[in-house]
Amino acid sequence: MKCYHLTPNETHPSFLKRKIIHFDMDCFYAAVEIRDNPKLKGRPVVIGGSPNSRGVVCTASYEARQYGIHSAMSCAKAKKLCHDTIFISPNFEKYKAASNQIHSIFKSYTDLIEPLSLDEAYLDVTNNHQQLYAVKIAKRIQEEIYQTTGLTGSAGIAPNKLIAKIASDFRKPNGMTLVLPEQVSTFIGPLPLRKISGIGPASEKKLNALGLHACHDAWAYDLKDLQKMLGTRMGEWLYLKSRGIDEKGVQNNRVRKSLSEETTFQSDLIHIPALEEQLTHLTQSVTEKLRLKNLSGKTITLKVKYANFDQITRSKTLSKSTNSEQVIFHIAKSLMLKTEAGKRKIRLLGLTLSKLAG
Repeated sequence: MKCYHLTPNETHPSFLKRKIIHFDMDCFYAAVEIRDNPKLKGRPVVIGGSPNSRGVVCTASYEARQYGIHSAMSCAKAKKLCHDTIFISPNFEKYKAASNQIHSIFKSYTDLIEPLSLDEAYLDVTNNHQQLYAVKIAKRIQEEIYQTTGLTGSAGIAPNKLIAKIASDFRKPNGMTLVLPEQVSTFIGPLPLRKISGIGPASEKKLNALGLHACHDAWAYDLKDLQKMLGTRMGEWLYLKSRGIDEKGVQNNRVRKSLSEETTFQSDLIHIPALEEQLTHLTQSVTEKLRLKNLSGKTITLKVKYANFDQITRSKTLSKSTNSEQVIFHIAKSLMLKTEAGKRKIRLLGLTLSKLAG
């Protein structure tokens, strides 16, 4: 393994010469609904289930977020936070149509595109079709998306995927943040470790207990120290990520073997209705990914991690592939009922679709 400890004055390795854009649409589902119904403009809007059901929030408009409403929250709780919230059931066909328009614009600049969801993608523009600077491309993409769809998105421009993804969230909505190779360390150093994708509430709590709050806190430890503290794999992972090191390039031709989503809860859950809410959100996320890539799967696998970190999986293979949200949720729920859900506290649920077909 190459161990880099970069400072603003050091020479950066060759992989930092890439020019990566992470483009992320602003409140995508809600923005599409507001565009199509201007009466919703300025109102708190939630895309998700009914507040009288066990549904969860897929997306919330910025007006709704001001009340503390966020994705994965139960719609019932969202209603309590803001009684004036307007709840709209998701229309994935409409969102997919807008997404197709957006990705067509991406393709006019580069073939190296890695979609993450309907509204989010990495673009490698190091050698782009129009031989433009990355900032110019990001600006043009923003303008063309708005002219074509009436929607806005934000961009992070950086020498790798890790930094670009963090940067795209800095100036939302309709913003842009550039991080040059020589600025990587100064950019990521003071940021909370939670900003690194992959560090959830449980991991953050564990790291905080060890005195690790900001990324630069991890710089005080060498690789072996972090591995002793966190384990071999996690120690190495944090050593690199906290320094803004990410050698993975944009992958646009990956052969997908599976699609998955998992969530670690802020507090352990034991009651079936609460677990079903989380399972609904996981199902929505997985089926969104399947539809984006025009895939379906035969094998549905549920992962359960109990409060004591014991982990089990339960799977079922269908006779034919599916990407139906209702079918996948029904099977995932039946798999969950074959675990000790309702009897033991659970800290994490995960859902995977495998044996994929186009």
